[in-house]
This record gives sequence, structure tokens and C-alpha cells, in this order.
Amino acid sequence: MSIADIRMSPAEAALHSSAAGASEGVSAGAGGSDEMRARIWTLLEQVSDPEIPVISLLDLGVVRELRWSGAIWQVVITPTYSGCPAMTQMADDIVAVLAGAHLPVEVLTQLAPAWSTDWISPQGRQKLHAYGIAPPAAVPAQPAGARVLRFMPRQEAAPAVACPRCGSQETVETSHFGSTACKALYRCLSCREPFDYFKPY
Repeated sequence: MSIADIRMSPAEAALHSSAAGASEGVSAGAGGSDEMRARIWTLLEQVSDPEIPVISLLDLGVVRELRWSGAIWQVVITPTYSGCPAMTQMADDIVAVLAGAHLPVEVLTQLAPAWSTDWISPQGRQKLHAYGIAPPAAVPAQPAGARVLRFMPRQEAAPAVACPRCGSQETVETSHFGSTACKALYRCLSCREPFDYFKPY
């Protein structure tokens, strides 16, 4: 399956953005109609990340596709990393929200292409910052073609991470793992406050 098969189509994105306030009164009778699809995207906006409740799974980029499979809606999700302990909770929350609207649903997990922090939406990055988590930097572009596998990754300088509280870039990493495995713990040298940094990958 190609990336084009997984990402929202322009039509789906337009339906998603225009569906605000349409989440009430959803029934399964409309099948796979465009109106029903738009309403389901709106319902999915209510599903928050279990570890960072201020950001939805849509803004996090975990929900990759919504499709109608004859008699059931299928929601395709990609884990932020293969060992993410929150995946079961994510799937359960999606089922609960759509089942609450009387919609038949199953959640499918897809590992390829691998999730990237570049999939976090601009709104999601703003929500992370407002919550006190420094959003991830952009992932460096990779050259086309084969990749070289390194068992000992090359040491690179840590990125300059702005403090989400005071904005200072005078910050230091105090632990490569923060409150969860996907975040690092930093400390601001200006305001002296600790904060999480969502690591880019």
C-alpha cells in the first residue's frame, strides 16, 4: 500500500474541516456516504491521545485513513513507535466514540510507512506548546535510495529547543527520556523550569 493510499485525500480533508458541529445524530443508515464520512471525522476529533490529553489523535497524525468496507467503518491508525503502550487504549477510545454514535467500526493498525513527528498538525504543535511540551523540530530530509544501517548511531549535537514557558533557547537536556519514551526532559537555564521535549523522529 502506498503513502497515497494512507493519507487523507484532498476531498476527505475538505470534508473533515467542514464538518464542525455535525457530530450529533449520527446513524449507520447512511452507509459510506460523504456526509457520514465528514461526521465521523468530526467524531474522531474528540479522541485524545491517552498520554497527552490536550492533543487529538487526528492532530497527532496517528489516524491515517477512514474507509467504508461494505458493512463497517474501518479506522486505520499508525503507532508513534512499534512498542507504544497506548495503542490498545487509542483503539478502544476510537471504538467507544463511534459505537456511542451507533456506528459499526473496527480499528486496524498499520506499521508502514512508519509514523513521523512531521505528521503532527500545526494545531497539534500549538497545543503541545500551550501545554508546556516543546514541539518536535522537523525531521532532517533523507536522501533517496538505500539507507545505511548503523548499529551505533553517529553522535550529533542536540537541537536548540526553546523553552515553552519563557521562550528562551538557553536550555539543556537533562535526560533523553522524559515522562514517556517519546519525550526527552529538558531544563531552561533562564526560568529554571523543567519541561518535556517531544523528540523528532
